[in-house]
Formats: sequence, C-alpha cells, structure tokens
Amino acid sequence: MKLLSPAISSLARMRLWRIEAWKNNPLDAQREVLQDLVTSAQYTEFGRKYNFSGLFNVKAFKEAIPIHEYEDIKPYIERIMQGEQNILWNTPIYWFAKSSGTTSDKSKFIPISEESLQDGHYKASKDVLSLYYQYNPDSELLTGKGLVLGGSHNINPMNNDAQYGDLSAVLLQNSPFWGHWLRTPDLSVALMDEWESKIEKLAENTIKENVTSISGVPTWTLVLFKRILEITGKKNISEVWPSLELYMHGGVSFTPYKEQFQRLIGKNINYLEMYNASEGFFAAQDVPGQEGMLLFTDHGIFMEFMPVSEYGKKKPQTMGLQDVEIGKNYALVISTNGGLWRYLVGDTVQFTCLKPYRVKVSGRLKHYINAFGEEVIVDNTDKAIAIASEKTGVVVNDYTAAPVYFSANSNGAHEWLIEFENEPASLEQFVKELDTALKSINSDYEAKRHKDIALGLPVVHSLRKGIFAEWLRSKGKLGGQHKVPRLSNDRTYLEEILSIR
Repeated sequence: MKLLSPAISSLARMRLWRIEAWKNNPLDAQREVLQDLVTSAQYTEFGRKYNFSGLFNVKAFKEAIPIHEYEDIKPYIERIMQGEQNILWNTPIYWFAKSSGTTSDKSKFIPISEESLQDGHYKASKDVLSLYYQYNPDSELLTGKGLVLGGSHNINPMNNDAQYGDLSAVLLQNSPFWGHWLRTPDLSVALMDEWESKIEKLAENTIKENVTSISGVPTWTLVLFKRILEITGKKNISEVWPSLELYMHGGVSFTPYKEQFQRLIGKNINYLEMYNASEGFFAAQDVPGQEGMLLFTDHGIFMEFMPVSEYGKKKPQTMGLQDVEIGKNYALVISTNGGLWRYLVGDTVQFTCLKPYRVKVSGRLKHYINAFGEEVIVDNTDKAIAIASEKTGVVVNDYTAAPVYFSANSNGAHEWLIEFENEPASLEQFVKELDTALKSINSDYEAKRHKDIALGLPVVHSLRKGIFAEWLRSKGKLGGQHKVPRLSNDRTYLEEILSIR
C-alpha cells in the first residue's frame, strides 16, 4: 500500500498540465465537447429525430432541441430500462443513478453510460485529487484509505441486464480494481441498503483502518462519528484516525455542520466541496478556503446557463460561458455523454469568478428543503398536507416549513408552522399522517427518516389564525401576488413568524 501510494500521487500531480489546458481555454473545451456529443449520438433515435448530423454549431444545436425536464425524457429512459438501446446514446446503457423524484415520481433514474463514468465521474475524481495535491504537496492522503459512505443498488426487475442505485453505489460498483485498495469498507458493507445495520458495520469495519479521507453526506457522517466514539470510548475522531486530513462534501450546504465536524474530529483538517450529481460531475473546489468551485469544462458535459427569469417560458433563452455574469442566478442546463440533451438539472448556480470559471450552488428553481439530502419540494409537501388533511378531517389554510439542524444531543427534523381552519382532534395523529405521506411521496425523505437515524418525526406548531397575514403585513407584502413561502432551506422565515405568534 505505501509503495503504491507515492506512484499514484505522482500520477495525480502529472495530470495538472491537462487540467490547465481546459481551465485556461474553457470555451474551446466546451465547443469540442458538444461536437463530440452530437457526432457520437447522431444515429441514435434521439439524434435522428433532431437531425444531429446537420447541427454544426452551438446556435443550431440550441435552435433544434428544446429544453427538457425529467418528465420529457422519462419515456425514453423507461424504454432503455426495459432493454432497448441506441435511444439517447450510442453505446449500451446498463446502469441508472436513482435520484430524488420529480413532481409526479417518487424517484427518477438517470442513465449512466461507460463514457459518462470514465470521461465524466472518474476523470473528474482524478482531477480533484490532482488539484488537492497542488495545494497540499506534502499530503499523505494515499498512504491510508478513503472512507466512502456510499448508497445501495438493486437489480432492475424490468430487465436483468439493467441495475440502478444511488450514484455513489454505481460509482463503487464500476470503479477500477486499484480503487478498492484505496477505499474502506469493502463492497459488501459499502452497498448495504439498511442504514442502521450499515452504520454498525461501517463502524466495526473501519475503526482499525488508517483512514485519511472521508466522503459522504454530512448527516450520515455525523451519525457514524458518534457511533464510533460510543464504541471506542475515545474523546474525538482524531484519536481513532490520527492521519485523517480531508473531508469531501457536496449536495447540501455544509455550513450548519462544520462546527460539529470540527468538534467531533478534534483537530483541523481540510474540507473540499464538490458538485457531483447523478447527472454528472460539474465542479469542485480547487483553491482551499476560497468560495466557488472550478467548473469542469472537459468532462463530457456541455453546459448552458438559463437566467432564472426565463424558467417557465415557452422558449427560454440560455447563455454560454462567454455571456455569464458574477452573482446572477442561473439554472444549469446540460447535454451529456450519458444521453441527457438540454436537460434542466433543477439546481441554480452563481458564478463567483470568470477567470477561471468558478460557481457555487445557490439553490433550486423551486422552493425546497435539502438540509439533509432529502430534496423535499413544494409539490411533495402540498400533496402530503392534502393527504394528512383528508385522513384527519381538517382544512389547512397556510403553512411553511424549514429544517431543524443536527445538534450535539439530537438529530435533524423538519419544523412546520401550520394555520388550520379547524384544529385536528389529535395533532399527534396529523403529524404521523403527514410524515407517512411524505415518505410515500419522496424516497430520499423516506431514507433519511428510516428509524430516525438522520431525520426525526416532523415538529408541527398549530398557529392561531391570522399569523401569516400579520407576518406578510410586517414585510409589506400583504395582498397581491405575495404568498407565504412554503419551504425554505434556512430558518429565517420560520423564526420571524414564530417571534410574532
């Protein structure tokens, strides 16, 4: 292991010249990516439909192909999952990354091709390693192992050749042989789907390893830390893994968790943010401590940026990198070597730097709560409120919800403020029905709620009538088109309303 690590770390450093090439020439890199995508897919069903063979520039590409959301490409994906090929991409698709659902689906399934694995996720992972070594030349990262808190995977019942799972599980299953030497725990534990047992196995399997890095969702990582300290009786994680030097995170804001991480770890380590979604690996932090992640422009993904004001228009306009501005909100639109074409990811980003291009994830196109990776959207909560109201015989006039973050003594939860037209006979029963409905609608929420490991039962307050109107009036927003925000990923609105109840 120690003989192998210096060789790999040397290779990582040697990649820097390639990174500099696309980093310094991002527009050229993006044009080449688009040309490769269109050429590769020109004889697919999708490519023939939109005449890919006749698209010779970005303008023609954008004019020919409409913006797609998941519902628009779902029929294609369902056919691929049933065994058809050459539909969206020209090489076989056997893997699908299971992600949080759309407005009508509990889960969505993103096609993963060999190209999107090798030229996208794995290439980006190697570049992240190279960028890390650039600023940490004396790092001993690869003298130990990386602890990966991955997800589970399942065989697709519609087609035995197709498999799906969380993105992390798909990446683990397909990683090169040498990757298994550098990772812990072994695959049988990493891919377990029952999280309570998984945390126990993770703790048991990794306590005696020389862990130098950790990657995973902050909530589950904190659960693991606490369990390891219970088992070992140690004061902090650095006593268990003295060589730990890096935590890689992404997907949810790390701000609410950083203080807890520092306290539980017990020493200063490096933190690295990544923007790695089911649809692709888009960016990663390249300069320690600096806001913004370097946009990956040469990794099989062509990117467009839609001003948020364009969302919902019949023919929304998008911008190329040459036209974006710092600090403005853009919805990310991608075309990929996995067969997504002008696909609206749903995230909004802001540019923090234009030379090179760096971004930060600013939110979602719609109101949401994603403090723990649950990705609950307003459509989910509206449906859950309707179901719970019907089952308990109440009418809800208005509501808002926000996260309750992890603390030293408790797990996270969602806190709800609800104005009922008629009070439920049992608020406790209403809460249970609300929770059950949300679990049936959103698979990520369901996973986080499993046995209260990450998310506890919702905390619901019944407010007196008129509170929401008072709050809107205090903001000068009573009447017209102004509405109470249903969901927020921080507690600002909720705390303001609670202060006047």
